[in-house]
Amino acid sequence: MLTPELIDGCIKKDRRSQKELYRLYYGYGMRICLRYAKSKDEAVEMVNDGFMKVFMNIHRFDQGRSFNAWISTIMINTSIDYYRHRIKQMEMEELNAKHEMEDSESILSHLHYEELVKLVQKLSYAYRTVFNLFAIDGYSHEEISEMLSISVGTSKSNLFKARENLKKMLTENKSVSAKLGNY
Repeated sequence: MLTPELIDGCIKKDRRSQKELYRLYYGYGMRICLRYAKSKDEAVEMVNDGFMKVFMNIHRFDQGRSFNAWISTIMINTSIDYYRHRIKQMEMEELNAKHEMEDSESILSHLHYEELVKLVQKLSYAYRTVFNLFAIDGYSHEEISEMLSISVGTSKSNLFKARENLKKMLTENKSVSAKLGNY
């Protein structure tokens, strides 16, 4: 259980307190980072990087506020930092910013969370990050463009293409399931 004493121990860099905080919030951090990661191994790396930031900045945590919100922000920002680092290593796809967003109901709303996470993990870094920030975490395209240093049009285009790729994956999964059901 999170207590002021546990936070104070972490501020004092007490290893037992840090280990206990890590144990308590590892799963929470992992659920956040898995949405941004391509694989579980990548998510573990993000979570560990996030906890390094937690421990280095825990003295800044206002104990009058929600710890979950504070650590969530750190994990999301760590995931974004990871994205930026990876994107520099990869050649960015040329995106067409003229796509209109679809207003129709998304088939994604009918998926279970775990199925959605598995499909989202198959998206490219750019698509996955924008999709998570917009559809899951509720950021606007303007906020996303500032966070990722991309244009608003690129953010909208990445979201559109992420949704299109997810729909394609869903269609492929349904046709495979239908074929398997016939045997």
